[in-house]
Amino acid sequence: MQIRKVLNSSVVLVQDENGEESILLGKGIGYGRRPGETIDRQPSDRVFIPLSNPDAQPMIELFSSIPPVYLELTQDIVADAETSMGVTLSPHIYLMLTDHLHFAVERQKKGIVVTNRVFWEIKHFYRREFEVGLRGLRRTSELLGVDLPEEEAGNIAFHIVNARQDVGAGGDAMKAALLIGELTNIVTYRMHTSLNTESIHFSRFISHLQFFADRFFSGKLMDSEDDFLFRQMQSGYPEATDCAERIRTFLLRKYNIFLPNEETAYLALHIARLTKTTEDDTSTK
Repeated sequence: MQIRKVLNSSVVLVQDENGEESILLGKGIGYGRRPGETIDRQPSDRVFIPLSNPDAQPMIELFSSIPPVYLELTQDIVADAETSMGVTLSPHIYLMLTDHLHFAVERQKKGIVVTNRVFWEIKHFYRREFEVGLRGLRRTSELLGVDLPEEEAGNIAFHIVNARQDVGAGGDAMKAALLIGELTNIVTYRMHTSLNTESIHFSRFISHLQFFADRFFSGKLMDSEDDFLFRQMQSGYPEATDCAERIRTFLLRKYNIFLPNEETAYLALHIARLTKTTEDDTSTK
């Protein structure tokens, strides 16, 4: 590929043999380079984004106007997330997270505080992403000498969740986090139990709710004509089923979406499992 323009030390505009133009991202790929030189797109640490991508023009404007260290920071965080979590993130994150980090540092320098409304939900419901966010804050301190508040780890995690491309992940992280928080509150109050957010049982329950939220917002709810499991849950676990029914009523009132019996039954199953293991843990103390 041939370099058309060097935007900064980490971003160059390139053109292939067919005349198609693209953005090439990578640490140091633009350093000392000049238009007309050839460059390889193959190394795994380089990100290739065609100009036909909707993000291309905003990227050009952003990367031309901010210090390249912010893109380097984003690349470090993305590499950490993809390696530690075994996922693939959408190139869209290079635009959104880089812009966010630049703005976050500028706000911090000016003493402007912005509250993350779903910080608790993100921290507890997307723990692996949050851990990447915490490491991202440490990397920010190393590269820029700025200590961002812990809430920014939640914001980084939010961008990672939204950029995930694996099955059952991604989507609108804020909507999912709010929904999971709402459902967890219903379970807590209806089942009269205090949930241990650090337990493996809670993690399993949240994992189910994450997949449920993905199906709920994507319109892919499970719906079988066979109500055997639902009837079994009504008979064997009436309290958990009643709690799931309350969730069904809540979802219908707030989102105008009716929850099929199959989804309601699986919710009841996981609620019963969670509350039973929670009671067992409490009784052994």
